[in-house]
Amino acid sequence: MGLLHGLWLLVLGVLGAASLVARDRRGARLLVALEPYQGWLGVVAAVVGAWRLLVALFQLPALPWLHHWLLGVLDGGLLLSLGLLLGVGIFRGFLRDPRGQALLDRWTRALQPYREKLGVAAMALGGFLVLRALF
Repeated sequence: MGLLHGLWLLVLGVLGAASLVARDRRGARLLVALEPYQGWLGVVAAVVGAWRLLVALFQLPALPWLHHWLLGVLDGGLLLSLGLLLGVGIFRGFLRDPRGQALLDRWTRALQPYREKLGVAAMALGGFLVLRALF
């Protein structure tokens, strides 16, 4: 996890907490610029988040590295959940099975009330990662 990953989390957090970011004039312009790419950014984030969660779950946390393992799990969870919320339209196009679409709808309905909180958490973690990479 480095500078680019922190910037990636900041972008996803901005898209996730769009209603908070849009209150500022500069934030609204940024959202307009990112809006066309929101779905594909979400798909990539969901795939990377699922991969990071899978890798983290197969690693047994050793006591000295527990904080690094927890950051990996938190990062993977944020990426997967924000990716599902942002890329739901593209995922719906991939799924032809009605049961799969119903499962996707259930997941996104369960995550939707937490979208702003997930976005703020992603911005906080992204800012931490950027600062950690710089200093």
